[in-house]
Amino acid sequence: MSSETITADAAGTWQLGDLTVNRVGFGAMRLTGSAAFHLGTPSDRERSISVLRRAIELGVNHIDTAAFYFSSLRSANELINRALAPYPKDLVITTKVGPVRDPSGAWQPPARPEELRGQVEENLRQLGRDHLDVVNLRLMGQDSVAEHFGALAELRDAGLIRHLGISNVTGDGLAEARSVAPVVCVQNRYGLQSRSADADDILRVCGEQGIAFVPFFAIAGEGREQGAGAAVSGDDEVLTAVAGAHGATVSQIRLAWTLHQGPHVLAIPGTGNPDHLVENVAAGALRLTADETARLDSLPS
Repeated sequence: MSSETITADAAGTWQLGDLTVNRVGFGAMRLTGSAAFHLGTPSDRERSISVLRRAIELGVNHIDTAAFYFSSLRSANELINRALAPYPKDLVITTKVGPVRDPSGAWQPPARPEELRGQVEENLRQLGRDHLDVVNLRLMGQDSVAEHFGALAELRDAGLIRHLGISNVTGDGLAEARSVAPVVCVQNRYGLQSRSADADDILRVCGEQGIAFVPFFAIAGEGREQGAGAAVSGDDEVLTAVAGAHGATVSQIRLAWTLHQGPHVLAIPGTGNPDHLVENVAAGALRLTADETARLDSLPS
């Protein structure tokens, strides 16, 4: 498919609270290196900056990031700040708190409720902002969702955060969070052939409640997310056939299938490759037929 002139509004828009975003956004994790949290060879700084600026040119107005997205010499937040500040008025930056990494990159126990303010302030400092548009509580086995979410609700009331979301959550955890404060988005692992047992139920509940559902690892599954132009091992014949019918890549079809799961589903594919960025954005213009969707739905997850 021709992707040169396709922009991020091709898939339509959705609301994160009172903030309107195009359904195809951008995930910043891969900007810091060749793989998630990679501490070896850092990414090329100028290329990462150019990818971010190109994303804005293509109409992306929703960027997902986190202070713990860093690698040797690179920080996703600081790259975003360098590339895009002063920020476009319609740009929504979503970040996450909860996970903790020490300066060497090693994972530590997740933040306690009283430590979340420090994480929010670190995101503010790195991004150069006086408030955060959306903050997701990224769950890492915490016993009490309510205690952590309540701490973020207090920061929202203090004006440091505009809206709250939650990530890696079960259905019961989502209900617990919603009993504390409004939830504008859920970030969970979800993709064709890569989703948890209760993922479809959570997606449905989000649609019923008007909550954005924002899958991560939507292209190639957990641990192997790739740009739209990259090869995905074990491509199914059905995927290959559907991609061929649209003149698209298999990864574009995976993104299109995800977006077809409901108007409340947002995509945040990440890449450090400018060509893959263009292809990811163009996937929002793909329209699968009912037969194609049914064939893809039949693939084992």
